[in-house]
Amino acid sequence: MNSNRGQWSTRLGFILSSAGAAIGLGAIWKMPYVTGQSGGGAFFLIFVCLTLLIGLPMLVSEFIIGRGAGAEAITAYKKLVPKSAWVWIGRLGVVGCFLLLSFYSVVGGWILVYSGMSVVGNVITEGTSSEALFGTIISTPWITLVGLLLFTLLNVLVISSGIQNGIEKANKFMMPLLFIFFFILVIRSLTIDGAMEGVKFFLSPDFSKTTGESILYALGQSFFALAVGFSCMVTYSSYLKKDVSLPYSAGSVVLMNIFVSLLAGLAIFPVVFAFGYEPAEGPGLLFIVLPTVFGQMPFGELFLALFLILFLFATLTSSFSMYEIIVAALMEKWQNARKMISWIIGGVIFVASIPSALSSSLLQDVTIFGKSVFDSTDFLVSNMMLPLGNLLIAIFIVHKMNKVLVKEEFTLSSSLSPMYYTIWRFLMTWIVPVVIVIVLAYSLWPILGG
Repeated sequence: MNSNRGQWSTRLGFILSSAGAAIGLGAIWKMPYVTGQSGGGAFFLIFVCLTLLIGLPMLVSEFIIGRGAGAEAITAYKKLVPKSAWVWIGRLGVVGCFLLLSFYSVVGGWILVYSGMSVVGNVITEGTSSEALFGTIISTPWITLVGLLLFTLLNVLVISSGIQNGIEKANKFMMPLLFIFFFILVIRSLTIDGAMEGVKFFLSPDFSKTTGESILYALGQSFFALAVGFSCMVTYSSYLKKDVSLPYSAGSVVLMNIFVSLLAGLAIFPVVFAFGYEPAEGPGLLFIVLPTVFGQMPFGELFLALFLILFLFATLTSSFSMYEIIVAALMEKWQNARKMISWIIGGVIFVASIPSALSSSLLQDVTIFGKSVFDSTDFLVSNMMLPLGNLLIAIFIVHKMNKVLVKEEFTLSSSLSPMYYTIWRFLMTWIVPVVIVIVLAYSLWPILGG
């Protein structure tokens, strides 16, 4: 095994990096528009409850597997249950992260382009429609490819610098700034006339609008938003020292994720309602509605730039974890070759992302099962591979991993009552797998002709 793997220098560095991995497109982009489409406060409350009941136990599980094995994702399963097919959970994670990056990096490139344009004052311009601007950006090949290239380069530069000097240092800089920017935006949003209507929509549960579909959305979001299922957190926790409590660390990450989702709602819904827009605008909420809304505010370009930079930071800290699981897996074979591996993987992911980047331009007529390359890859990863990964991890930690080691890792450096371990084991045995099967079945039902 690789003896020069590196470690997190502090517990805070690990928590910020893990929170950064979890806080990304799911918390800041997807969460607000899905909340808007699913009735507001009731959906958010259901999401919070399910994140604590489903996401938190899953996150603890990945932490236990990673630190218990002291190895990256593929080697971890191989080490814990030698000569078995369970190593495919790690391989599924590596392949899943690769596919996820092939479209996630495209969105990262859009955000990078928007951030750059906003900083120099070119997003909110008189006579320019936000919808037309977004359409121009995603349908112009050279713009999407330049954005993709720059986003890829930023990831490679951080990942190639290692755990402490790369990922940890970047997260210690980006995550505090993310919260500072969020607080500025929330304060500004709440001081606009008519903002309280948005707050009421977001925080006042109206269960009359709750449907079975919205509950299933919340179920999926509860673990999608925490970056669990692809063993990214297995790899991250493998760099963790034994004097850190895993339940406390997981709890900190989950609470930060919920808090960011709350801040995202408080930053977005008040301004959307204050200017008379619909909260259920879908994915265009960030790139179309918000620039229009900020354009009607004093210093709107400044606040839009802050939001976009914040969003860029969140997107990068998530992509770091996806790159790391791939790079770490290859480093088990080629020790001390992090820089070379990082650049090669970055190049391969850039090439693999080109079809998704061109889905709205040169390849707009290319479809897979009626979806564009971008949308079909997103569906495959988010609706099929992620739930499957979560289900396999849940089965693995309960039925295959050594029970003594599991309990030891759960209780190590922790003053928690033994009752918490009992509750966690009950949830992972009986509740989490059932919920994941429901989400997976719901995702597959349209394909199976239901």
